[in-house]
Amino acid sequence: MASRNHSPTLSTPLLSDSSSTTPTRGVANGHAYNHGDLPADAVCDADPFAFLSEDHPPRSLCPSPADPFRNRTPGWGDAYCWARALLLAPVAAARLLLFGLAIAIGYAATWVALRGWTDSRERPREGAGPMPAWRRRLMWVTRISARCILFSFGYHWIKKKGKPAPRELAPIVVSNHVSYIDPIFFFYELFPTIVSSDSHDAIPFVGTIIRAMQVIYVDRFSPASRKSAVNEIKRKAAGNNFPRVLLFPEGTTTNGMFLISFQHGAFIPGYPVQPVVVRYPHVHFDQSWGNISLIKLMFKMFTQFHNFMEVEYLPIVYPPEIKQENALHFAENTSYAMAHALNALPTSYSYADSMIASRAADAGKANCSNYMVEMAWVKEAYGVTTSEAMELLEHFLAMNPDSDGRVKAQDFWALFGLDCSPLCKKIFHYFDFENKESITFRQFVVGCAHIRKQPLFEGVCETAFDKCKVPGTSDISLAQLADALRSSMLPPADDGMLKLFETFDIDNDDKISKDDFMACLARFPFMIALFAGRINGEVYIEIV
Repeated sequence: MASRNHSPTLSTPLLSDSSSTTPTRGVANGHAYNHGDLPADAVCDADPFAFLSEDHPPRSLCPSPADPFRNRTPGWGDAYCWARALLLAPVAAARLLLFGLAIAIGYAATWVALRGWTDSRERPREGAGPMPAWRRRLMWVTRISARCILFSFGYHWIKKKGKPAPRELAPIVVSNHVSYIDPIFFFYELFPTIVSSDSHDAIPFVGTIIRAMQVIYVDRFSPASRKSAVNEIKRKAAGNNFPRVLLFPEGTTTNGMFLISFQHGAFIPGYPVQPVVVRYPHVHFDQSWGNISLIKLMFKMFTQFHNFMEVEYLPIVYPPEIKQENALHFAENTSYAMAHALNALPTSYSYADSMIASRAADAGKANCSNYMVEMAWVKEAYGVTTSEAMELLEHFLAMNPDSDGRVKAQDFWALFGLDCSPLCKKIFHYFDFENKESITFRQFVVGCAHIRKQPLFEGVCETAFDKCKVPGTSDISLAQLADALRSSMLPPADDGMLKLFETFDIDNDDKISKDDFMACLARFPFMIALFAGRINGEVYIEIV
């Protein structure tokens, strides 16, 4: 049992309501309470962050069970699939030959079309003019080669519904993204200008061909690059001499059963958009490019009798007439139209979730979809960026999550050199609102973001730093950190204390500056509860 008494000289109105009379306080399981107010079993459910706010993180909002990135046939297949592969081995060899020949002819025609065109040297320039007409006509050779590539993959015929709207009415086309087959089809069908990651420029053959499409390069993690790309989209959409601009607003491939959150680059310019939906009906072979390697996907395509593909051009979606409605509403209207046509579910997952699942897979974790957090919702609700989520993921993976992607309290606190003290259990329970004695990465991210969002958080962190350091100094030493912890809990052993100190010592200079302290709490905001006792002038006493 433990008890804690207020120091008679210290108080912090920032964290608690001041009154003329301060009651004597005690502690049950490491939490303070007014004597006689609460039974012991009620105190164990106290909120360790109540001094910041009475607002709790959302507990009824369960994560979506959907996994929009999972290929439903990722293995090499059953006996039927292998028998079919053996039967079609000669056909697959012929298809591979056709594929190589089409690539070679298409590349040669593109090289000739680009030869001597100053606007395409090395990389397309911002502000470059449209491709001359004779060069566009020569690119028909490459477009026919693209159709031959589709044929080699087993897309002998492609079912189409509707037709492309005139470029003057809808200069921007958006489509869901399921496979690498999508851009090949649109290259043949529309020969559009596309928006692509700048990393694609270095891919052999592909880089040359997309340059002929007057690609708009974008680094999705650079705000300046995204802004520049939007300006280029707007410029090319405004000029009828340019081809249509094609974007895949999801930013990555999905399995076609769901739509993930749209990026807004296609909608910010404010031009009418024609949505297109692509489907790949199948029985034995899911053609989506999800958790499956490119080589395996190509092998399966080559060894199919026929691969089905359907393309449907939807009615034009116009930007909102009310100026107050922004690109977000425009994107949502387009997403709902596409989801309705696909009979698919729109979700709050985003490209960042695919990055999270991919990193978990690289770390050798099973059930990688359990690590996804619906980043579009988390970003909108709490302002968490992709880089911040990925940084938290690295720490979460270091906590030794189990096969279901859950972390227990002991492993959670071991990362910081702490034991499961009563206070640490309380902090962990703040994340573990399901009472499963373990937490998911989503609970970890949302809990951290919720604490950091509290309006008092930054001020409390500054107060904590001032209370922990010796007056007249500007840093916190190892001994001072240990002394500060004694106000809330028993400090860990020497090794654990050193590990906690190193967590706060961001710049590794053997002292914790204010910048170190604030940066650490911004990264791990739940640790502010460790200093609540020092801030409130309390003394933790362990009764044996």
